[in-house]
Amino acid sequence: MRKPNARTGPPGGALRALTLLAGATGAAVVALDGTVLVVVQPAMRHELGGTLAQLQWAGTGYLIAVASLLVFAGRLGDRYGHHRLFALGMLGFGAASAGIGVADGIGWVIGLRAVQGVFGALLQPATLGMLRAVFPPERLGMAIAVRTSVIGLAAAVGPVLGGALAAGPGWRAVFFLNVPVAVAVGIPALLAARRAPGRTARDAGLDLPGACLLGVALLCLVHTLVAVPDGGWTTVNGLAAAVGAVTAAVFVRHERRYAAAPLVPGGLLRTPGITPALALLLVSSAALHGTLFVGTYFLQDVVGLDPFECAVRTLPLAVTMVLGAPLCAVLLRRYGPRRTAGAGAVVLAAGVALLSRAGAEAGAGTVGAAFFALGGGFVAVMVTATSVVVRQAPAGQAGVAGGLKQTAVNVGPVLGVAAATTLMSVRSATGQPPDTAFLAAMAPTLGCLALVAAIGLLPAGRLPGSDSGSGTKSYRRVDSVSRRAHS
Repeated sequence: MRKPNARTGPPGGALRALTLLAGATGAAVVALDGTVLVVVQPAMRHELGGTLAQLQWAGTGYLIAVASLLVFAGRLGDRYGHHRLFALGMLGFGAASAGIGVADGIGWVIGLRAVQGVFGALLQPATLGMLRAVFPPERLGMAIAVRTSVIGLAAAVGPVLGGALAAGPGWRAVFFLNVPVAVAVGIPALLAARRAPGRTARDAGLDLPGACLLGVALLCLVHTLVAVPDGGWTTVNGLAAAVGAVTAAVFVRHERRYAAAPLVPGGLLRTPGITPALALLLVSSAALHGTLFVGTYFLQDVVGLDPFECAVRTLPLAVTMVLGAPLCAVLLRRYGPRRTAGAGAVVLAAGVALLSRAGAEAGAGTVGAAFFALGGGFVAVMVTATSVVVRQAPAGQAGVAGGLKQTAVNVGPVLGVAAATTLMSVRSATGQPPDTAFLAAMAPTLGCLALVAAIGLLPAGRLPGSDSGSGTKSYRRVDSVSRRAHS
């Protein structure tokens, strides 16, 4: 069992507040960076040149680096301390952002975005591992809710901030903005590492072969999901998919039979609630982001809104996530994970279904109601599933659990957008006006995504239950054990 730091005793209120501030800010910086990049890409291309494919790789390279390293980064945090890994990730992310701000060619931007992805992978699992290390279980749900609210706020502000900076100081200011934030948060986090609870898995091996196998498998998966909808099944894409499948099979065999200290301990995935929570995050994030992909084109190309008007119409999603996350933490404590997540999956599916019935004359009320449901459903799923993963994981495996969770919410959107792109292409009818063809394809596409969201009820039903179910008793037993560890 993990013991408090012998020098400082149990984590105090000041350390908890600093950890929550640092973790929420770090997660927000990553979310903000991803949203503003989309807005500033045209200005970046105008100044640096380059093709649309190269600009796409500025985002894809980052995503591949993040997705392939998240679990290994979580393992590093378990072994060397989450506060240390967070500080390293935050400072490295800021340094890479500064490099992009002074880049004089698109090649430098692509390379430095991949470097950003490496450091982003270090800090993301650490934001959850730090919370797990310093917060007692009865306060952990609200801490995760605050982190989720800040991420939602960053995602909402990102397009507006990116547009303002691109129109004023220029696109480089977007990346320079990360630098003072990274320094202001990273250095205090590094200092706080001395007072944070000690390393929880200092004797565990790193399983470098397993990390390489998983990284290659995820790299090939993300590449395939991004490339196939645009370029089809070319030789390169087919080879990447085959290599990814073979590598994934070898990784599973390695983890089961050969790794003395596997990268992903089998006992972690067998811990009640963790695997269903990861599956729920995967399908819900796929449904949400696939819907947002289709919905954005619908609002701009069919309804005829400009980007700012489109952002205003979708604002209920962000507002619901920001304000709803603390409420979801309260519902989670009162009704348990199973009911809270199940309700979230139903509301999310209802939001997708409502948007699927919208037409070219859709008003602000219909669109707003759909995005309100999307935000309310997804935030309930996110807060609940994240809380289950972080709370149920043993302290010595909190980083790996956080890495798995972040992998699910990074791969899910890629999967959802790929599915939406493929379905829209298949269902689009030729010989019709563009608006008519789009609407004809949108309804069945969003219908399929609503079904994906509804499938989330299956893993949600396997989460710890309500007061009357055995699942909640198990959930509370884990809480009691964790409370004794903090005392």
